[in-house]
Amino acid sequence: MRAHTVEVLTRLLRSHLRPYAALIALVLTLQLVAAVASLWLPTLNADIIDHGIAKGDTAYIWRVGAIMLVASLVQAAAQITATWGAARTSMGLGRDMRANIFDRVLTFSSRELGQFGAPTLITRNTNDVQQVQTLSFMMLVMLVAAPITGVGGVIMAMRQDVGLSWLIVVAVVVLLAGMGLIIARMVPLFRAQQKQLDAVNRILREQITGIRVVRAFTRENEETERFRQTNDRLTGIGISVGDLMALMFPFVMLVMNLSTVGVLWFGAQRVNSGEMAVGALTAYISYLIQILMSIMMATMVATMIPRASVSADRIGEVLDTSTTVVAPSKPVHPGDLLGVVELRNVGFAYPGAETPVLKDISFTARPGTTTAIVGGTGSGKTTLLRLLPRLADVSDGQILVDGVDVRDLAPQDLWSRVGLVPQRPYLFSGTVASNLRFGNPGATDDELWEALRVAQARDFVGGFAEGLEHPIAQGGTNVSGGQRQRLCIARALVAKPAIYLFDDSFSALDLATDARLRSALRPHTRSATVIVVAQRISTIIDAEQIVVIDEGAVVGIGTHDELLETCQEYGEIARSQEQAEAVA
Repeated sequence: MRAHTVEVLTRLLRSHLRPYAALIALVLTLQLVAAVASLWLPTLNADIIDHGIAKGDTAYIWRVGAIMLVASLVQAAAQITATWGAARTSMGLGRDMRANIFDRVLTFSSRELGQFGAPTLITRNTNDVQQVQTLSFMMLVMLVAAPITGVGGVIMAMRQDVGLSWLIVVAVVVLLAGMGLIIARMVPLFRAQQKQLDAVNRILREQITGIRVVRAFTRENEETERFRQTNDRLTGIGISVGDLMALMFPFVMLVMNLSTVGVLWFGAQRVNSGEMAVGALTAYISYLIQILMSIMMATMVATMIPRASVSADRIGEVLDTSTTVVAPSKPVHPGDLLGVVELRNVGFAYPGAETPVLKDISFTARPGTTTAIVGGTGSGKTTLLRLLPRLADVSDGQILVDGVDVRDLAPQDLWSRVGLVPQRPYLFSGTVASNLRFGNPGATDDELWEALRVAQARDFVGGFAEGLEHPIAQGGTNVSGGQRQRLCIARALVAKPAIYLFDDSFSALDLATDARLRSALRPHTRSATVIVVAQRISTIIDAEQIVVIDEGAVVGIGTHDELLETCQEYGEIARSQEQAEAVA
């Protein structure tokens, strides 16, 4: 096991268990009480045999037996309460860890989200946290009691008879050596298991999300085979881990039984020679079993440490990753933003990329005007729009809002004034109303209906029996693409931001609906800054300013008529669409 992963696990447990210090102290105290009571019982039993049964002293048997009963009750009560405390602690640890991962992921920019990917982030916040949580529970329940019982058992066994101590040494050494070899084989398997679990989640997520594409291209058999192969690899790793664990417990029982036979063999000779009493031999066997059982308990926890360490390492990677979009230490808090957006020589490149996606982009978008961004596929239009609300930070240049660099604004101040309708419209599970109120929880029903009217969504929402309370499935999969797009536009309208960003948000609409929506949208956004990324020239033909981007650089800025005369790239786009419409 790599020292680094164990160090990460230790650090993770220490930081997240600190709030439960009082409860952990109670668990440790109760475990100590239970262990002492457990160690006392064989000695009491030996006394009953040697001083009660051997001498026929019934009163002594009853008296010591009552003490044994009380000790057993104390042990049971302490163990039950300690287990309850351990469960409370480990469940709280898991809850806090999941919350911390969730909070950290929410701070990630698109760069960090792309670096990890959704499938592994889900696995790390569920399965990986569960591994660490389970380990913490087992440590509090078993690993604390194991050393107390093991060390105490050795001491108590030697009090009964020193001559048989060499048997304990041999048994412990053999058991530890065997367990060490098995655990060493498990470590790489656990790491491979977590990675393969990520792969299964990734493929399953791809297939569920892209089920229409899979069916459209009749790729069901190929995708089924791809999932089967990945699933089989995960199953194979799990079987290998199971095989090693299957060796563990028979090995422990073998060592335990051979040790018991050894104690009986050599102990009987000492009893026969008068060097050891029968009760002491019985107690010695009990202590030997307790010692080996404590080692077995510690081994059970030890088998979980490698996998939990791998999981802790993966969790630590998320918690230790800082977003590249950092909030300023002394943010500027402007009053009401007017919404003047200015880009000065903006450039952007992904980490490790040979060429930048955007370079030397400069233009200004003002309130009351519409600025359209057009260009070929892959020209960087969507990337540019992501930079405006700081979903990622520019590599070069500046983006200013009302003369203030967006990197100097508090993120919440910026985000609350920007209404973004993404290229891929996404709705959350809930209702139409809960989705529309996402950016403005206090919006009234009348405001929601007005936003739906502008977004050309009032008719189909009004057709639902539940109206605004119509349920929406995760991702909006129970409404059509065009309906989903219009609901996302309405959601942005409800927020009433100073800056509207439409990222190809009209692509799923027919030309008539598109025209009606743009006509209704203009008076609603009269005082706001509107920036539109569009593919169809007809969508942005009336824009006050059109920015043409080609291969990440601005090649033209002006109105539709001006660009037809001055910008070759824009003219080609316009003519190609006119020809396509003519053919259609």
